[in-house]
Amino acid sequence: QAQLVESGGGLVQPGGSLRLSCAASGSIFSIYAMGWYRQAPGKQRELVAAITSGGSTNYANYANSVKGRFTISRDNTKNTTYLQMNSLKPEDTAVYYCNADLRPNLGYRSQYWGQGTQVTVSS
Repeated sequence: QAQLVESGGGLVQPGGSLRLSCAASGSIFSIYAMGWYRQAPGKQRELVAAITSGGSTNYANYANSVKGRFTISRDNTKNTTYLQMNSLKPEDTAVYYCNADLRPNLGYRSQYWGQGTQVTVSS
């Protein structure tokens, strides 16, 4: 079985930065994609950024609302993805969830979720 563990959330002032990390652990055969979603109070969960690997190249895509401010990256040797968030705005306040599309050594390819980490942007 596999699990995702997130870290790096917290309280930051508008214009500030935070870096989220998500490490996949367990008996993993392959990770096809990793990403970050967020859910603000009273709103649906939305995709923030995702990254897939094609050989030695990573491909990233972003929600329009975070383009130019957030950067997703991935360390395949550590099964870890990062979300660097700059120029944070109050509307970025949400619980951020890590997601991975992976196949464990024993089992089928499916979606895995982290427990969520709170990001609050406020003065």
